[in-house]
Order: sequence, then C-alpha cells, then structure tokens
Amino acid sequence: MPADTRKGLKFVVVDDDQMILNLQAKLLMKAGHSVVCENDSTKAMTQIRAERPDCVITDLMMPGVTGYQIVTDIKADADLKETSVIVVSAKAFDFDRRQALKMGADGFFQKPIDPKTYAKAIEDILSDTIEMTPWGVRGTLPVAGERALRYGGNTSCVSLRFPRNRTFIFDAGTGIKELSNAVLARDGGKLAAKIFISHPHWDHINALPFFVPLYIAGNEFEILGVSHPHATTRELISAQMDDVYFPITLKEFGARVYFRDIEEGTYTIDGIAVTTMLLSHPGNCLGYRIDYHGRSVCYVTDNELFLPDSPHYNLRYVEDLARFVSGTDALITDCTYLDEDYPSRVGWGHSCVSQVVDLAARAEVKTLYLVHHDPDQNDAAIDAKLASAQEQLAKANPAVSCLAPQEGETFKI
Repeated sequence: MPADTRKGLKFVVVDDDQMILNLQAKLLMKAGHSVVCENDSTKAMTQIRAERPDCVITDLMMPGVTGYQIVTDIKADADLKETSVIVVSAKAFDFDRRQALKMGADGFFQKPIDPKTYAKAIEDILSDTIEMTPWGVRGTLPVAGERALRYGGNTSCVSLRFPRNRTFIFDAGTGIKELSNAVLARDGGKLAAKIFISHPHWDHINALPFFVPLYIAGNEFEILGVSHPHATTRELISAQMDDVYFPITLKEFGARVYFRDIEEGTYTIDGIAVTTMLLSHPGNCLGYRIDYHGRSVCYVTDNELFLPDSPHYNLRYVEDLARFVSGTDALITDCTYLDEDYPSRVGWGHSCVSQVVDLAARAEVKTLYLVHHDPDQNDAAIDAKLASAQEQLAKANPAVSCLAPQEGETFKI
C-alpha cells in the first residue's frame, strides 16, 4: 500500500463480539473509511474475497474459524496480496502477538481498544512509515540546566519504529532513559527491539542499565555491536555492569537478551536491510544504514572528517562514506564543532560543520540531522551551528534540508 494512502480505505472487520465490531466500525467510518462488518468467522473469507479490502481487521478467538486461519488464508491468496491484516484481540500473551506477526499479520492490538487513538494507530500501520525519534542529541557528557532547555541534554540514542511492531534503537546513552519512560507510558514497558551500539564509549552505553524494559519478563532484545580485539559486545556491556561499578548485573535482566557481534557488511535483521561501515573514530565504531521499502536512514556517529588540508585527510574514506550515505532520506550524523572551534580539537574523533555539509552535499542526502553536540555548547550555540550549516548548504547543494532535532521530536519517513 502506498505510504501516503491513509484516508478513504476499505476495511473488512471480523469479530464475533457485536459490540466490539460496532465500535471499530464507528471509529473507522468517523475517520473517513468504509467498513464491512462480519460477525461470523466461517463467512469471513467469502466476504473478504468479494470485497478485496485494503485491510482486514480480525479477532483471534472466534468459533468456527480462528483469526490465525484468516491471516493464513489471506496471505496464501494471490488475489489478496495487496490486502493488509491487523489482529485485534483480547489475548494478552506475548506468544500470540509473536505468532500472529510471524504468520504475516501487519499489526497486533490488544483489547480493549482506545477510542481516542484507535483509527490513527491503524492508519499509521497502513501508511508504512518509519517513525524516527532522537532521545538524546548530545555528545561526550549529558548537559543539565538552562543551557539545554530546547534541544535537550541527553547523550546519544535514536529509535526507529517500523510497522509490524519492529523497533530499532541506536545507542544507549542517557537518552535511552527517556525512551524507557515513553515505552512505559505507551505500552506498559512491553517491547521487543534490536539495540545497535555504534561503539562502547561511555556516552553511547552508560544508560543501558536504566532501560526498564530490559527487566520486564516477556520482552526480547538483541544487542548488536562491533567487537573489539579484547572483548565481544556481550563482554563490553557486561563489564560496565560489573558489581564494582553498578549494583545490578546482566543476570538481573527479566527480558530475553541476546548479543551479536557484527562487522562491516550487509545484514537482514527483522526483514530489514542493515548495512554497516567502520567510521573514522578511535577504536572500532560502526555507522549504520537502514533501507526499508525505498527509504533509508543513516546513523553515523561518532566520526571525524578531517579538513582537506590536514595530513590526516583521506579522500578515499570520504568518497566511501559518501557512497554509504548516498541519497538517504535521513543522515543523522556527528557535527560536534563549529569550524572555528575545530582546530584545537583535531584528532578527537568528531567533525565540524563544513565537512559535514560537504558530505551531505556530495552524497545528495534528503535531510541532514545534526547531533552529538559538544557539552560546552548551549542552545544558542547549537542554533548558530545549524544556521552555519544551512547557509553553507544553500551554496553547496540547496536541495539538502538541514535540521538540528530536539530530544523527543518525532519525524515520519
């Protein structure tokens, strides 16, 4: 279904509870959609094949034919290949959610539904968008007080939410605590996600022990990162939770947590293409490119792009990185310094405005997102950095948009 098609859709809703059936129909029609209701699951597929709707919403536990069978039958029917399926069920077990999604359902909602958010939640699944939220945009150290009121003071963390309840989290700086609060408020802490660690410097991992969903039974996480010569990703994360430094160890996690070492290359993770590249930063550090249904997001921090007159400048690396991020819809990247501040910080592993602009212009990215701000910079300094980047881009490649995202600000891609 096209990403911008969310209004005027045709639904078939299948549920043996007439009250729930009527409520769903009312909410969807109020949002501008057409709805056909069926409370006899044995007749559901006949109705669905006759209507060929954009989406079928089905209960699971029904006499005659279960929702599982309806999902299976729709996915096996070539004439219904454009029809999405969403399960709305009173079953609260994680097994049923996982099973429905594994069988091809595009979404899963637990009853009772929230009348205020139901129609929009359904539309969001069908719109097939990526929901991108930076939860921490600072680098090196978190910043508190009046200096960080607008952009926020937390360190690196970005989440991507995809349809079918898939979530990718990039880095676990102090921003992941804000993500934790959001997950607790939105879903009661229930979450299955992939956590990608760019590298194990403190500002990228130090709040992982404060991510509450890790302690909730039934949740499932895979933590992925580049290994170092002396330690695996599991060992690196475990070391910071050694009881000398922190009173809770990995053994206290209530969720199922797996670790995976990855290198520079291309992977398929949760059905989504993930490409990695080693970055210009002390130690092993990975940049990530996510490609999903013709759209892409690149997370490239920390990274130092040396000035062209520097003896450390590597044109081949710059060209390789430009190819890596080429044409991306969103380039989230390290832009720590103003150009005038950079000379005294060469070799620290972070970039200045002019070289980030050159990369974005060269690679013809759609939107450049400036993150990893120096802890000594207040909101006004970040404003100045953004203005400088926008001014330089207007000359280098005016087709590239440039933003400095605020903590908790959500973008649809």
